[in-house]
Amino acid sequence: ITYPLVWGREGVEAKLASLCAEAVDAIKSGKNILIISDRSVSPLQVAIPALLALSAIHQHLVREGLRTTAGLVVETGTAREVHHFACLAGYGAEAINPYLAFDTLLDMHRRREFPPEVDADELVKRYIKSLGKGILKVMSKMGISTYQSYCGAQIFDAIGLSSELVDKYFFGTATTIEGIGLNAIAQETFNRHKAAFGRDPLLANTLDIGGEYAYRMRGE
Repeated sequence: ITYPLVWGREGVEAKLASLCAEAVDAIKSGKNILIISDRSVSPLQVAIPALLALSAIHQHLVREGLRTTAGLVVETGTAREVHHFACLAGYGAEAINPYLAFDTLLDMHRRREFPPEVDADELVKRYIKSLGKGILKVMSKMGISTYQSYCGAQIFDAIGLSSELVDKYFFGTATTIEGIGLNAIAQETFNRHKAAFGRDPLLANTLDIGGEYAYRMRGE
């Protein structure tokens, strides 16, 4: 789910259409597991947000009457916490590989940031277990008892997304207050890509402070 940087922001829509067509072709040629991956992201390749790409493919396969003939596996560096996994599951991911989260944990282990008695395998095992418990808690609050029932159920309301975007890529999701469209999402994606592969000395060895968990200074 990556595309050339030179395509610009306008490349997102074209790539999403291409991905949907590729998914249909793959299933019709006999494939029954499709891996949606952003692992090939690089200075010259921009990654489409995994949830957007997943939902676009999931919805397209539903419309084509092919969704039940294949499983969707998401391999993404953007999934880190329970909410990310719950959203991916809710829009059709049968399995998720958060490779960057695993790599981060293993790197922290190499730098001895965890107790010495916890080895690398145990670290990954505990992370997976905590995610499983978190997803189970989300499902239980909705009265859902199995992952199979939750997968693709889209039990969400969208906040801050335009109805045009939702109708095209997240069809069936309620969005009552409108918000950003595909161009704004593409611009945010390009901003993150520039921060990741740019030459800002402040970002050479540490991440920018921001997001939901940042304290006062520059956080929300």
